[in-house]
Amino acid sequence: MPDPIIELIDVQKYFKKGERQELHVLQEINFRMYENEIVGILGKSGSGKSTLLRIIAGLMAPSTGAVNYRGQSVRGPVHGMSMVFQSFALLPWLTVLQNVEIGLEAQGIHRDMRRDRALKAIDMIGLDGFESAYPKELSGGMRQRVGFARALVVEPDILLMDEPFSALDVLTGDNLKSDLMDLWNSKKTGLNGILFVTHNIEEAILLADRILIFNSNPGSIRADLKIPLLQPRSAQDPRFRNQIDRVYTLMTTQPQEERMKEGQEEHIVIDLSYRLPEANVAEMTGLLETLDAPEHQGKMDLPDVADFLMLDIDDLFPLTELLDILHFAKVSKGDISITDEGKAFIEADMLDRKKIFSEYLKKYVPLARYIYDQLIHHPRHRALEEQFLSLLEDYLTEQEAERVLRTVIEWGRYAELFAYDYNAGVLSLENPH
Repeated sequence: MPDPIIELIDVQKYFKKGERQELHVLQEINFRMYENEIVGILGKSGSGKSTLLRIIAGLMAPSTGAVNYRGQSVRGPVHGMSMVFQSFALLPWLTVLQNVEIGLEAQGIHRDMRRDRALKAIDMIGLDGFESAYPKELSGGMRQRVGFARALVVEPDILLMDEPFSALDVLTGDNLKSDLMDLWNSKKTGLNGILFVTHNIEEAILLADRILIFNSNPGSIRADLKIPLLQPRSAQDPRFRNQIDRVYTLMTTQPQEERMKEGQEEHIVIDLSYRLPEANVAEMTGLLETLDAPEHQGKMDLPDVADFLMLDIDDLFPLTELLDILHFAKVSKGDISITDEGKAFIEADMLDRKKIFSEYLKKYVPLARYIYDQLIHHPRHRALEEQFLSLLEDYLTEQEAERVLRTVIEWGRYAELFAYDYNAGVLSLENPH
């Protein structure tokens, strides 16, 4: 077995939240990457993927554990690694040529040499003729090409990419992925490896030789999956579809198996500290109606759901998670099936749907039940949202606590469980009696 070019040993990451509170972001990450590999890190938003990439790049230190690059400990930014970010991160007052040159300038390379190398990188990435243009003159796809040229001009050993196609439209993203793979296969760049973060399953399978599938809360590696398909790959290939099914199965099976091993019930069980999914009730209802349609007979493969509703995992999984929490559907082994409770919800009229949703919200979402109980017992049936934010901040970051509270308030208002005055920041019962 050859030596790895990147090795992570028991890497963990905590963020300090107070004198005694810590947020556990990454847990016991062990990983090796070898030469001539493209490795994708796949997981939901908030699973620590981007944090891990920054730790590998030396932009952030792990709390515990070790990161090695070609046998040397990574303790800061590494010469040999270059990164492409999700945002284009171009300096608007510099031309394309100047933006591409900037990394070489930081390395102290002579002006004539860096200009020559920058022009070659611009030509290689397909932007010849736009050297004197400013970022505001370029489309999103062209700006991201500048980002690739800037990363490649320093002749990196490893290219790190943090969701580099997510800000682009589908067609532009597909074109850029195709060009990147052409560059990789042509060996013109001198790259010996690519490590990228994504939440798009098809993108991961299209590009990667291996996929690290991430758990959330804290982030950990659920599976290290090899993709045995030759390049170039086509989403129309039945074998490609089989790989999609494999990934969905891996992403939805393990939590279920763990719950069964612990003797718990087959639905997700949560507590006050749970990071509630940011799921819209109307979209959740639409997914249930899709499942209940005669042609689907109450059950669908998750890849088919994603295709049918044109959703990626960051849109789909919050909806399926909410359905699972409320016992409206079961999610397992890449499939989702409607439950009797879900059918009762779908078959009810609008008012009865609200009553059912209210009942199950109180029963299965502890935060909603806690807010409702506090309002019931308050003499005026009112409470400041700050009270609940303070509670959530014992478990979550300030930003995440705000998101979770905003989510449960939206659900509670739909269920008419409580009302909310945005300007005053006050929750109350609509009908105290």
